[in-house]
Amino acid sequence: MQQRRIIPIALMLLVAGCGGGSGNLPDAGAAPVPEPVEVEAAPLRPGDVIRLSIWREPELSGEFVIDRSGAVVLPKIGPTAAADFSPDSLEAHLRQEYDRYLRNPSIEIVFLRRINILGAVRSPGLFSVDPTMSLRDVLALAGGVLSNGQQDRIELVRGETRLVTNVSGDTRIADLGLRSGDQLYVPERTWLSRNAGVIATVASTVISATVSLIIAFNSR
Repeated sequence: MQQRRIIPIALMLLVAGCGGGSGNLPDAGAAPVPEPVEVEAAPLRPGDVIRLSIWREPELSGEFVIDRSGAVVLPKIGPTAAADFSPDSLEAHLRQEYDRYLRNPSIEIVFLRRINILGAVRSPGLFSVDPTMSLRDVLALAGGVLSNGQQDRIELVRGETRLVTNVSGDTRIADLGLRSGDQLYVPERTWLSRNAGVIATVASTVISATVSLIIAFNSR
């Protein structure tokens, strides 16, 4: 009788340990989710880009890089200390300046942030990112997430601080509070989660064999 009790108990432990084998296995190294990232309009930095589009003025339009001193040279206006302004005040300043040269200009101004996209992506590197882009679009700049990447656990790294953001691919970069110099890091999935299908198959085979043994044992 004792041996008959041991086999069902072992079967129950095996089923509980498999967790269903659906691929949603826990990540043993997962970090706790921190507080939401504070969204704020951080100043522009050297290497950032000002994208200027003025209707019917192609010679005044284009993308202009902020130099090491924090200045940018724009058509008609000349050198502007971009790093001394907040994004909103810089936009207002540029519109005011172009009003001096153009009559009722239609101007679109976009500030591109320079960030690193690293980890499990096809082409990691430094990219100029439009804040209106979605997270999915930004990752596409780096060739997209590799098959072993955890797209739902992308880490936002700022200086010495590592933040884990559980966001959807439709989330706008502006809503993440991304700043120039930040890193978006796509971690790799653990061996356990990458091989969940294999584990489930093996577990199913073991369970089936165990059940067969129990039936055969009890039919004696």
